[in-house]
Amino acid sequence: MYRRGALIRPERDRGSEAYVVNSGWLFSFILLGDGSRQILRLHLPGDMVGLSCSAFSDAAETLMAVTDVRVIPIDRNALIEMFMEYPRLGAALFLLTQAEQVSLGDRLASIGRTTAKSRVAALLIDTVVRLRQTNSEIGSSFVFPLTQEEIGDATGLTAVHVNRMFRVLVREGLIARNSNQLSILDEPRLTAVASYVNRYVEFDGSILPPSSRG
Repeated sequence: MYRRGALIRPERDRGSEAYVVNSGWLFSFILLGDGSRQILRLHLPGDMVGLSCSAFSDAAETLMAVTDVRVIPIDRNALIEMFMEYPRLGAALFLLTQAEQVSLGDRLASIGRTTAKSRVAALLIDTVVRLRQTNSEIGSSFVFPLTQEEIGDATGLTAVHVNRMFRVLVREGLIARNSNQLSILDEPRLTAVASYVNRYVEFDGSILPPSSRG
C-alpha cells in the first residue's frame, strides 16, 4: 500500500520491476530542466505500469500515487519467463503497449494543438472511458481526485487556467463538480469539445497467436 503522494518508483531508479495497479490511481511524470513537471499518463486499476524496465536499466519516469494505491510488482525476470512460456500473453502485452503509444500520441496532439478547454475535456472523457474498461458500474459520475495543479501538469496549463476551464465546462452544462465528485452531464458534447477518439473500442487483437493451452 502506498499513500497519496508517495513515490512508488523515482525516475532513473535502477529497479527491475513493473507493476499492475490493483486499486487506486497513480500517474507517471518526468521533471523538466526548469523544475516543472509533465504528467505523462494517469494509471488506473487494471493498468500495467513501469514497463520501461523491460527496455532500459533505469526508469524512464517517476511513478507517484494520486490516491492510496495498491500495486502488484512483477520482476523483469518474470516478464521474460512469461514471454517464453505464454507467447499469446506476451503478444497481448505488446499490442497493449502499442495502443498506449497511440493514446499518448493523441494526448501530445491535444496538448500541442488544441484549446485549453479541449485539453481539460479530453482528460476527463478519457478517464471515464478507461475507468469503464474494468468497472462496468461506472456511469456518468465518478471520483476525480486530481488537484488543479495536477490537472495543469497533465494538460500543460496553469492551475488558474484549469480552474477557469472547469468553470466554463460547468457553465456550458457539460459537467458538474462537487469537491472530488465529477459528473459528466452531456457526454456526446464533451467528447466533441475534446475531439476525443475512443481507442479502446477500436482495439484489434486479431494478430494474436493461438492459445497454446487447449
